[in-house]
Amino acid sequence: MNIAIIGPGAIGGTMAAWLGQNPDHAVTVCARSPLDSISLQTPDGTLTATPTVLTDPADAIPLDWVLVTIKTYDIASAQTWLDRLVGPQTRVAVLQNGVEHIQRFAHLLPAERIVPVVVDFPASRLSPGRYAQGLYGSMAVPVGRNGDDFVALFAGCRIAIASDADFQSRAWAKLCLNCAGAVPTLTQRGTGAVWTPELEALIRALVEECAAVARAEGATIAQSVIESVVDAARNAPPTSSNSMQADRLAGRAMEIEARNGVIVRLGARHGIATPMNALMVTLLNASGSPWVQT
Repeated sequence: MNIAIIGPGAIGGTMAAWLGQNPDHAVTVCARSPLDSISLQTPDGTLTATPTVLTDPADAIPLDWVLVTIKTYDIASAQTWLDRLVGPQTRVAVLQNGVEHIQRFAHLLPAERIVPVVVDFPASRLSPGRYAQGLYGSMAVPVGRNGDDFVALFAGCRIAIASDADFQSRAWAKLCLNCAGAVPTLTQRGTGAVWTPELEALIRALVEECAAVARAEGATIAQSVIESVVDAARNAPPTSSNSMQADRLAGRAMEIEARNGVIVRLGARHGIATPMNALMVTLLNASGSPWVQT
């Protein structure tokens, strides 16, 4: 398979390393700057790969698969790449946060060739071309030919990759976890270290709002999902972090709309009040990076 990865961030670099282990794959990384190689630290050792690296969309040609791993706020930058990489048979896998994977790219190619992917493992970019994956974790795709073919790309990979007959619920369950990340993003502290009944009430309200909107959208979210998110926040170590928190710390844009704003927007459509998520959206939009001086 000829596979392109748009965006060599934490997830993109991890994907490039794993796909690069298969000699039957030709992997291309679409990046802003050149990379000599890819190195990924995993729980059981280091993987290396030497994909083709392109920095100019004009050098790209249509391939079998394109994996979009950029953040949701950076979709516009992917269009010039997709214009060159996507041919009549190309399928595009969207590895992003949130629940609107297909909607974000439906204006660029037919929806039936867009494969939404829920990614659930910790990964970080240490430096250009150097990455770390803390747990193997999992990825999920919808049931069907596209999902099965995506799973097949990763044959031999230690990440648990499978198709899910209720992908919508899987995506919303992940959003229940992600929406609670607004709190440590604002405080820049792991929630477990400062846990109080008031903090628990705030986090529980964020997740319950998300679950209510998810159910209105047709997803199945058990109470156990809410409790697991609250328990994870209660036990989070002081050094725990999430990708939006890291973006704020680095002075980058944040995925506010994909992680909290979508809950507010879709809640309004269903007549569901989401005051806590609305508050997080307001505060996050006003906060930016605490390290950027104006």
